[in-house]
Parts: sequence; structure tokens; C-alpha cells
Amino acid sequence: MEYNLPDIDSLEIIHYPNPILAQEAKEITEVNEEIVRLADKMVELMVESDGVGLAAPQVGVSLRLIVISPTGTREDAEVLVNPVLTNLIGNCEGEEGCLSVPGIRAKVRRAESCTVTAQDLEGNSFTVDAIDLPAIILQHETDHLDGILFIDRLTTFSKMACRRGIKQLEKEYEE
Repeated sequence: MEYNLPDIDSLEIIHYPNPILAQEAKEITEVNEEIVRLADKMVELMVESDGVGLAAPQVGVSLRLIVISPTGTREDAEVLVNPVLTNLIGNCEGEEGCLSVPGIRAKVRRAESCTVTAQDLEGNSFTVDAIDLPAIILQHETDHLDGILFIDRLTTFSKMACRRGIKQLEKEYEE
């Protein structure tokens, strides 16, 4: 299976309001060398940018692939192909930011725990229960696969507080 990906070495993190960030990503039907290289580049970009998660749409690739590392290190990075969340339990509210929405941080309500089922880079399925920060990261990154940004989940009051920063990103994108 060929995915016709852009040049992987030249990938970079794209910013809101790039339209790809609002699209639902396509399922990966086969894990091949292209996907492995893409995942490796995503881990590299996430770590270089001091992030804890990155979804393929954030690098301009509309595929259901995320990388996470709750410690922000390459050693703890995990790759999840076609992740699906279930068992979203409890509520917590915490401040979030996003590598695709630079300079904006706000409180977001998420489930406290969740279960994720995905494939690894060998194509093997696995299921993991996550709680606290890993659960929040998984929810944030899988939102990207559905075209949802954390700013889409803000309360009206929080959106108003972030309005100036959001308008600035929109202006920069138009330039």
C-alpha cells in the first residue's frame, strides 16, 4: 500500500487554522516502511518541540497515527496506529496547550481515565488502560484524528480569554 506521503524529512508541525487540522483522518490499512518513517519523524518533531504528543494531521498527513511520550522523551515514546478510545470514565480539568496552536493554553475538561486499542508498528493490536496525564494526552491526540482541536472544547468564557491569540494565529496563517 502506497500512502503518497510528502517528503518525510521536510515535515514540520502545521498551525491552526490550517484546514487539514479540521479534517477527519483516514485509517491506516497497512503498516509499511512509509508509516514507520513517518512515526519516527513525528517522534523527532514532538521531542524537539518539547511536546508530549503529536498526531499525523499536525504534520500535514491525514492518517490515523499518533505518537505520545508523557515524559517528553524519545525513550518513552509510543506509537499508536488507528487508536480507538473507549471506557472514558470520570472528569478532570487541566490546562492544555497544543503544538499546532502555539502560545495558547487553557483549561479543558476531559475524562480522567480511558482505554485505548491500537496497533503497533509491527501491525500487532494492543489495549492499554490510561489514567491522568497519559489519558489526557490520548484524548487530545485522538481528537486531532477527528478534526477536533483543544480550543474547540473550551467554554465560551475560555474562548473569549484566548480570542486575541486565536485571531493572531488566523492572521499569521493568511500572510
